Amino acid sequence: MTVRDEALEIGKAAVDKMLPEAAVRAALEEDAPSGRIVLVAIGKAAWSMAHAAWETLGTRIERGIVITKDEHAHGPIGPLTIREASHPVLDERGIDATEEALQLVEGLTKDDAVLFLVSGGGSALFEKPVAGITLEDLQSITQQLLKVGADIVTINSVRKRCSSVKGGRFAQAAAPAHVHALILSDVLGDRLDSIASGPAAPDMTTSDDVRQTVERYRLELPDAVRKALEQETPKSLDNVTSRIIGSVSVLCAETRRLVEERGYRCIFLTSTLQGEAREVGGFFGEIAREIRTSGFPVEPPCAVLAGGETIVHVTGDGKGGRNQEMALSAAFPLQGMEDTVLLALASDGTDGPTDATGGIVDAGSLARMRDAGEDPRALLDNNDAYRALDASGDLIRTGPTGTNVNDIVLLLCR
Repeated sequence: MTVRDEALEIGKAAVDKMLPEAAVRAALEEDAPSGRIVLVAIGKAAWSMAHAAWETLGTRIERGIVITKDEHAHGPIGPLTIREASHPVLDERGIDATEEALQLVEGLTKDDAVLFLVSGGGSALFEKPVAGITLEDLQSITQQLLKVGADIVTINSVRKRCSSVKGGRFAQAAAPAHVHALILSDVLGDRLDSIASGPAAPDMTTSDDVRQTVERYRLELPDAVRKALEQETPKSLDNVTSRIIGSVSVLCAETRRLVEERGYRCIFLTSTLQGEAREVGGFFGEIAREIRTSGFPVEPPCAVLAGGETIVHVTGDGKGGRNQEMALSAAFPLQGMEDTVLLALASDGTDGPTDATGGIVDAGSLARMRDAGEDPRALLDNNDAYRALDASGDLIRTGPTGTNVNDIVLLLCR
């Protein structure tokens, strides 16, 4: 088996361990809601989480809805309504599905329970704009913030104030029923108010924070949006119990276990990796060069591991995702470096608006791109990592995995 095959096996096996079914089942077996249960599941992992809940609780769930990304649902679940919508930019289907969810929790009593299953992607999929704000307004805000490379906490702080469900407002709508939230975290540091924009969490951000964001990124906003951004969000909620059942730190721990099980010495850097994707990729490539040159900070066979979520400042018109751009950037310093690979993948199976999970590059990646008639440097400059990695056979495609706990990057030196 090549070192490339090993890296792929490790990455895929680690993600498989993060599938939400077991985590949801364990949480509900330990502490299930009582009374009449209404289920609302949102995010890329919503179908898998709801399926596990139905298998565990069965007809104790009276009704519910699953709102997930296109092609992330895998069939009916009992009496639950299944809805798919666009991600990462909101569409009308997401708004309609959210209205259905609000109708489901309307009129509940203090003896009722809302089982709220939350995973990454919920911010785009679960939305009802406040009065005066249109779908086009929300799409423009999201696209502007994504393009300038704003992090998820910043993006969500703006979207909350344009929403009737984000920033704790869904929990308010469900009151007096108690909301039991089980959460797969895709936010570094596991901030409850940032995961899916915190529909059932008190908001830690303020209107002043948002004003500074608008000024920093010079966002172009209509008057109705600017007015909404001045409104404060709930700072306390008394009808919510939240529990995080999966995160990137757990994914990193499992990856490290698998690496060491194969005889590699592993340096774990962080589970809160951030920064520009191409710069992070180049940095990992230079670590590989140092290892191969001096045996520092660790001698082969070794691995360097990190988890988190980088960003891409889009300046070109190419196609790709943060993990693909990271991998393409790392391919330059890895050029000619035998028995060395860098793997960068998204745990949810979709990296950016593509069908790829991420990329894996090695000593011959750049040569394979050039043999296919491509200019890897020009493609990197055009944010066209998908085309580059496709040409070299370095794209990873798994399809939707059913979970969503950020990304991992693994440097493996045999």
